Amino acid sequence: MNLTSHTTGDISILELSGRFDAANVTVVARWFEEHPEVRRIVVNLRGVGFVDSSGLATLVKGLKRCRQNGGDLYLCELQPPVVIIIELTRLDKAFKSFADEQAAVNAFLS
Repeated sequence: MNLTSHTTGDISILELSGRFDAANVTVVARWFEEHPEVRRIVVNLRGVGFVDSSGLATLVKGLKRCRQNGGDLYLCELQPPVVIIIELTRLDKAFKSFADEQAAVNAFLS
């Protein structure tokens, strides 16, 4: 799992690539722990072809923390296998997802 991050204003954008599973969630969980002040996050999953329950749980924890701080966490560029998992677990009801990163950023700005 690779994670790169950058900011646009007060929006943090995390770009993930590789398998987002139990063996790799610590990379993302650590980022959330090291940035407790961040309230608005876009997670770009363009490079993620697989996510398991540990990956989903990490995203849910990030979402919960953002919302508790008056923000939100959006997903973007989900690959078909990831969309299937998110829909099967009904997390599509919890997360807002966007076709691309710019659309997710714009959603925060509007």
